Amino acid sequence: MPPHPISLGSWPTPLEPAPRLAAALGLSELRLKRDDLCGLGGGGNKVRKLQYTLAEALAAGATTVVTTGAAQSNHARLTAAAAARLGLRCVLVLAGSPPPERRGNVLLNDLAGAEIVWAGSAPLDEVAATVPGAHVIPFGGSSVFSAQGYLDCAVELSAQLPAGFAEVVVAVGSGATMAGLGPDRVRGVHTGAVSDPREVVAALVPGGGVLPARLRIDESQVGEGYGTLTPAVREALTLAARTEGVFLDPTYTGRALAGLAAAPDRPDGPVVFLHSGGLPSLFAHPALT
Repeated sequence: MPPHPISLGSWPTPLEPAPRLAAALGLSELRLKRDDLCGLGGGGNKVRKLQYTLAEALAAGATTVVTTGAAQSNHARLTAAAAARLGLRCVLVLAGSPPPERRGNVLLNDLAGAEIVWAGSAPLDEVAATVPGAHVIPFGGSSVFSAQGYLDCAVELSAQLPAGFAEVVVAVGSGATMAGLGPDRVRGVHTGAVSDPREVVAALVPGGGVLPARLRIDESQVGEGYGTLTPAVREALTLAARTEGVFLDPTYTGRALAGLAAAPDRPDGPVVFLHSGGLPSLFAHPALT
């Protein structure tokens, strides 16, 4: 029987009105679901998933967690923070080679005591095999089990907006956030983190039974690839900051807002924008520093 999730954040996260941003986008109503304010390690959507994946690790008697991601991975940073809180050793297998300066999430990983393996040639399973007592957490912390963290979020939203909403807008990275929220009334904006986002999200929906073609995923904001800064994303970052004093990140939430701004089929009704965190990476992006 799967373990019960542990608590790693402050719930429920706020649902804030954003009238000036709504007006700038031509929306009748916009609310920001502030999962960036959930408390642990700088916040972000990965915390809800880690409450499930780390419950698995503890139930298995693990003493170390091992996971992987890009150099500025938000999932890696929050895994390091959660491991520190729980007294677990954390090994991060990050893509590429060490950067010349420790900035953004790389700095925070180090502060939290994570051990980093820069792995141009060492895959996750190969590293994990050398670590006694290791529990492997998949890329992005995404699994059918961890996607239940966003079923929890959907319940929160229903309580915070009892009259309902037209749609939720969310960035799609490793897929479990959109999968947990469910396919109905969710607009995903692809970040380029995976090659086939519809297949990935459909495979992660708790209970299954969702056809990939049914998912609404906007792939127009990828630009030259994952992590690149497009003019539309730069404009979205600026718009959110100058209308609501809210800072987005250049890889996930910036793309999600750019997708919402460009969408030809925006609904006439309350829209919820899921702020999934990622602020530390803003301070390390080469096009912004």
